[in-house]
Amino acid sequence: MNNAADVTIVGAGIVGLATAMELLERHPSLRLRIVEKEPRIASHQTGHNSGVIHSGIYYTPGSLKARLCVEGSRALTRFCDEHGIPYERCGKVIVATEPSELSRLEDLHRRGLANGVPGLEMVGPERLRELEPHAAGIRALYSPNTAIVDYDRVAAAYAAEVTAKGGEILTGRELRRIAKRGDRLILDTPAGPLETRYLITCGGLYSDRLAQMTGGAAAPRIVPFRGDYYVLVPARRTLVRGLIYPVPDPALPFLGVHLTKRIDGAVWCGPNAVLAFAREGYGKLRINLKDDWQTLSYGGFWRMARRWWRTGFEELYRDFNKGSFVRALQRYVPELRSEDVIPGPAGVRAQALSDSGDLVDDFIVAEAGNAIHVRNAPSPAATSSLAIGRLIVERAEKAFALTPSRTMGSGQ
Repeated sequence: MNNAADVTIVGAGIVGLATAMELLERHPSLRLRIVEKEPRIASHQTGHNSGVIHSGIYYTPGSLKARLCVEGSRALTRFCDEHGIPYERCGKVIVATEPSELSRLEDLHRRGLANGVPGLEMVGPERLRELEPHAAGIRALYSPNTAIVDYDRVAAAYAAEVTAKGGEILTGRELRRIAKRGDRLILDTPAGPLETRYLITCGGLYSDRLAQMTGGAAAPRIVPFRGDYYVLVPARRTLVRGLIYPVPDPALPFLGVHLTKRIDGAVWCGPNAVLAFAREGYGKLRINLKDDWQTLSYGGFWRMARRWWRTGFEELYRDFNKGSFVRALQRYVPELRSEDVIPGPAGVRAQALSDSGDLVDDFIVAEAGNAIHVRNAPSPAATSSLAIGRLIVERAEKAFALTPSRTMGSGQ
C-alpha cells in the first residue's frame, strides 16, 4: 500500500493539530497524516468554544488539568505572539453573591495559588465595581491574566505549521473501521483504506468509539451535553468589560452560567448544560438514534441521572425559558434585562462518564497496543492544547519507540 504513514492522527481539532505539530517538531522525518471526518478542521468543540485562555484556577492541584492548563496558557500566548494572533488579557472575576459561597471561593483561591496561577487577588465589592462596574457581589476572586482569543485562528495557525513541516491533513475522511495487518493498522475511510504503523486518536465527541476500534475499554463513555448561549445586543456590551463567572459547584464539571467577552467585542451569556440528543446536537431538537441508544443503554448514565436529576431538570427548564436564563445572569449583572440578550450559538461538550456514573473531570490519555487515545479532553483543552500535545508525544515516543531510525522514511 503506497499511502502508508508512520503516525496517523484522527481528529483535526485543536488537540490533534497541536499533537501533530509537536511530533513533527521533534521528529521531522516522520511521515505523518491527520484524518478528519469533516470537510474542514476545528468543526466541533474547538470551533464552538467561548474563546477563553484559562489561567488554571479551578482544577485539583496535581491533576493533569491543573498542570497542563498553567503550562498551556503560557505556551499558547507565546505561540500567538510569534504568529501575530491577537489576544486580550481582559481578566476574569469569579463572583460570590451570597455568604454560603465564600468558603468555596476561598478554596478556589487556594487551588489557584497551589497551581501557580499568577496575579490572583481576592477583592471586595468596591474593587469588584472598579473592575466590572455593572457586576454585583459580596466578594470576588480576580484573575488578571485570564485572556481571550479566536481559537479558529489558533487552529488554522497550527494546521499551517503542520503542513509546513511536511504533515498531511486529509478532510472528509471519516474513520469507519480499523483492522490490524501484521504490525500495521488499516484505516477504513470512504475515500479508501489508509495504512499506518501507529495511531493517535483525538476524536472528542467520538473518542470512546475510536478507542474501542482498537480494543480499548468501553468506559469511560462519552455522553454529549449541549450548552446554549445568549449574546448581548451590541448597545449593551458595555455591561461587561471582561469575564464574569459564578462560584462553581465543585461536584460538577460545568462552571455555571457566566458572561464572556469575545475577542471580536461580542459578549456571550451562558452556557447552560443539558443532555444533547445527538453527539453533534447543536440544535435543541437534533436527534440521532444511535447516539441516544448508546447513552440510554449505558448503566453509568442512569447512575449519573439518579444523582443529578434535579439539576438536570433545572438546566432543561432554563434552556426553554428565557426568563429563567436571564434571572440567572441578573445575579451577577442586575441591570441586564431580557431585551438585552438574543439567542446565540451552541456547543456540545464531550463529557466522559464512568460506569459508576461519575462525571470524569481530568484529562485521560490511554494506550491500546500501537494506538494512543485521548479519552477525555474537555475544557480547558483548547487552552492546554500545546501542553497536551507535548504529553501525548512524550507518551508516544515511549510507547512507539519513536526514534529517527524507527520511522518508515521512504517506505521501508
